[in-house]
Amino acid sequence: MTEVVISIFIIIGVLFMLLGSIAILRMPDTYTRVNAATKASTMGVIGIMVGVFLYFLYIEDMMSGKILLTIAFVFITAPVGGFMMARSAFHAGVPFW
Repeated sequence: MTEVVISIFIIIGVLFMLLGSIAILRMPDTYTRVNAATKASTMGVIGIMVGVFLYFLYIEDMMSGKILLTIAFVFITAPVGGFMMARSAFHAGVPFW
């Protein structure tokens, strides 16, 4: 049963990454592309890392604080990075769609 839950988290993460990459290609301007990339990559990486954390916790019987720190780091820094990219595009004069 734990393998199923771990696989579900990893598949959800991969689907978020796939949808984010499709959204980057489909969105019309820089600002919506940055938004799609930031949200999708954040949720994708967090989903995959939760699956990895659960794998090490239940299958390998090992608690990994590094994985929890990775989840927290991505959760905090990815939206800030997306905001800074959109802000720099705005200050550079990139037009809205």
